[in-house]
Amino acid sequence: MESVDWRDEKYREVYELTLTGLERRRSVDPGFSRADAEGTLRHLYIQDGNDWVGRGPLQDIIVAATIAAHEHFIAEWKE
Repeated sequence: MESVDWRDEKYREVYELTLTGLERRRSVDPGFSRADAEGTLRHLYIQDGNDWVGRGPLQDIIVAATIAAHEHFIAEWKE
């Protein structure tokens, strides 16, 4: 059970930090556009698919949480 706890905690931490960073950037950088966030998300999808040497569970969690935060941020921006 403990091994799952650290994974969940890390996912939540990375997700929240990424989302906070994106929101902050949007509020202070007038040049930051939704297209910029979508471009970053496309690169994150590529990074996720380029796991040919094996990142390990920690990096998998970080990439997954970062992608999820970007997806959420973009979806909220569209509304």
